[in-house]
Parts: sequence; structure tokens; C-alpha cells
Amino acid sequence: MGAQWKAKGKEIAANAKGRLFSRLAKDIMVAARAGADPAGNSKLRLVLEQARKVSMPKDTIDRAIKKGSGVGGDAVHFDHVIYEGFAPHRVPVMVECLTDNVNRTAPEMRVLFRKGQLGSSGSVSWDFDHVGMIEAEPAQAGADPEVAAIEAGAQDFEAANEDGVTLFITEHADLDIVSRALPAQGFTVLTAKLGYRPKNPIDPASLAAADLEEVESFLAAIDANDDVQNVFVGLRS
Repeated sequence: MGAQWKAKGKEIAANAKGRLFSRLAKDIMVAARAGADPAGNSKLRLVLEQARKVSMPKDTIDRAIKKGSGVGGDAVHFDHVIYEGFAPHRVPVMVECLTDNVNRTAPEMRVLFRKGQLGSSGSVSWDFDHVGMIEAEPAQAGADPEVAAIEAGAQDFEAANEDGVTLFITEHADLDIVSRALPAQGFTVLTAKLGYRPKNPIDPASLAAADLEEVESFLAAIDANDDVQNVFVGLRS
């Protein structure tokens, strides 16, 4: 599962494509507030690269940039809100939201956390590191993630998952630098964002099958909320 929870299964992933585009559009709008030109806005450039890799329509991208930068008077403002707490069986969770109405999102989160426990600010974040997270896959045979991490300046990496994707961990300020350096080390960057990595992840094997299913169900319900951008969970990969 890793630091960021993702729904499992190809069918679920396919059904989530529209939600992915919606979340990317929000990320683009927020990034574009610092400038509509990706050449001078590294955060926007990273999000645009991710959007293009998932074949997000160009008109949707352009519309999001205009809304975020306020071009044409059609500006949209989103608040960035973090909710902290526990999934069932005391699994720590951090939920990152972008919302145009906190008064709508807050009660929705309270309802969703009823099957777990919603905490106050700082109740869970102390057990996570705020880091850069870069998902990348080998672009050539023999590409070594350990060598790539060292040469590109990454802080750490997690071995490739079943899809062959390696997670490179960077210092908060080094996300853009490392994502630019990885292609020269034989890796294609798929996503690059700031996120939360658990310091003391729980081993899923320590949970009974029924308990783990309860956790998965809770996380899926959280992730399905329209205001949720990312869900970070303290479970070991």
C-alpha cells in the first residue's frame, strides 16, 4: 500500500479515470495561482506532465490553467485542508482535500470517519514525514533504482511494486530537481508530488484478513469523496 493509498483492481482504476481528471484539474488550478507559464512555475510544470501522461484532454488542461490563474475573470479558489485520524484498528490516516466549500467538506469528513476516529491537527501528522514522492518506471533495461536515487539526489527509494513502479523519496525542496534528474538515470517519471510518508508503518500481515478488509473499505469510502485529493496511510507496502 505504501505511503499513499490507491484503490486496487483494474476495473476500479478504470472507473476512477474521471475522478483522476477532476483531481488533476484542481491541482492545475491551485498551481496556476503562482503563474500560468509552466516555464517559470515548477509546480505547474510537474502537474501538467502528469496530466499529459494520463491523456488528460488539452482543452480541460487549458481551462483549468485559466481558472487557476484568473484569466478571463473565471477564477476559482480552493482551500487546502488536511484531516488527520485513524482508520479502523488504529491505522493512522492523513486525508488531503482541496475544497471550494470547507463548510461542506468538514461535516462530510466527520461522517466518513465515524467508522474510524477523526483526530485534531497534529494528532497523526507527527508520525509522518512531509516529503517529495516521485513514481517512476525504468525506461531502459538494467536501470538501477539505488544508483538512480543516489545520482539524482533522492533521499530514499522503495522497491518497485507489482507494476514495476519505483517510489523515490526526496527532501521537500528537492522534488523538482530530482524529478528532472531521474530521466538521465534511465527512469521515466510518472508522477511527482509532495506527500506524507509514515515513519512507523503497520505491517498489514499483523491484521486479520477481516480487519484489513475493514480498513480497505474505510479508505475506499474516503477516497471516493469529491473533495479528497490524496489519502496517506500508515501501512507498510
